[in-house]
Amino acid sequence: MSDVEHSPLGKTVSYITEYEPSLLFPISRTGKREEIGVGETLPFMGMDIWNGYELSWLNSRGKPQVAIAIFNIPASSPNIIESKSFKLYLNSFNQTKLETREALQNLLQADLSAAAGANIGVQLIGPEQFHQQRLAELDGYCIDNLDIEVDQYAPQVGLLKCDGGDTTITESLTSNLLKSNCLVTGQPDWASIQISYTGKPINRESLLRYLISFRNHNEFHEQCVERIFVDIMRDCAPMKLSVYARYTRRGGLDINPYRCNFSGPLPSNLRGARQ
Repeated sequence: MSDVEHSPLGKTVSYITEYEPSLLFPISRTGKREEIGVGETLPFMGMDIWNGYELSWLNSRGKPQVAIAIFNIPASSPNIIESKSFKLYLNSFNQTKLETREALQNLLQADLSAAAGANIGVQLIGPEQFHQQRLAELDGYCIDNLDIEVDQYAPQVGLLKCDGGDTTITESLTSNLLKSNCLVTGQPDWASIQISYTGKPINRESLLRYLISFRNHNEFHEQCVERIFVDIMRDCAPMKLSVYARYTRRGGLDINPYRCNFSGPLPSNLRGARQ
């Protein structure tokens, strides 16, 4: 599988405006998962929910069309798709004539599934549905107002702790202070995050310090969420856990990874105010 160093990230590239599926650049999930101790048997399930806001093509008479696209990439897929290559690929439709919106959806599904190595869900939202789109923040108790002192800006073992006792609780905690950096370019990635669990109470101050510790950490969005999931499971051992991050968009795309260790519906794909 292609190495990150050979991706189009951080490089000058040509702007291709006619359909070109070879622009997609898959990256194996294996290496980064091995780094956090995840093998072939995944300790989680989930989805990477991508939203594309800059999708356009031409109808058979040459008239521009637009839509919002939702892409669901299973966490079980062997590859992620590098985001700049995804953007370049979507731009390659800008001067491409297609008979119907369904024809575009079929092309997107086939090409992205081939790149990810798994079946990808694709939904197109046309202008007639734009008025139905709305904003919503993540449900749960926001821990950002905790008055803490922070001096760690790289994730490390030992930051996460549980409160004492054998009490079992179910709660959702949220934060808007998650920031990490692109693995290749070092540019900042901003996110809100929701951590829902059943288990011993997670110490909220330790959780906030831990989330802030990603501030200088270089990893792709999907990798950060999986690292957070694995670290919480290791240090706090909840019976049930889900981690859901809503990253702000770059180049017309936002990526929203969701990982959990229990069966259930996907979280709502509602945009936050910063997205």
